[in-house]
Amino acid sequence: MGSYTDPNDSTELIAMRRTHAFLAAAALAGAALLPSAPQAHAAPVPLGTCASGQLCLWAKPEFKGARQVHELSTLDVNSCTPLPPGTSAQALANRTGRPVTTYQSAECAETGEFQTYPGDGVWLPQSPYQVRAFKVWEH
Repeated sequence: MGSYTDPNDSTELIAMRRTHAFLAAAALAGAALLPSAPQAHAAPVPLGTCASGQLCLWAKPEFKGARQVHELSTLDVNSCTPLPPGTSAQALANRTGRPVTTYQSAECAETGEFQTYPGDGVWLPQSPYQVRAFKVWEH
């Protein structure tokens, strides 16, 4: 048979209150570890305008500033194309359908930084270096 607990027994009442207090404190401590609200995420960078068959370069990150547009039909494939003197780019979109290598050097020298981007619609909001020249490659 079950045991009977006298509700007037102070020892049992104190033990029950301690258990309830412990459980309440544990629940509050656990709740403090949970995030109170979802973290707000930064809005995505809007893509700049760049049509199919073009390589577009922007002077500032996040597709801002002056934009240079280079048409695949007017570029010498496999040749170094320097940007106009005194200019550089910090963002790009490659919609040429061909790989494009960007260079820190205005002469396409591989002693500085350079990176090749595939031609399947790459949008780069911030280059890790100032782009001063590029090459469009055959497939």
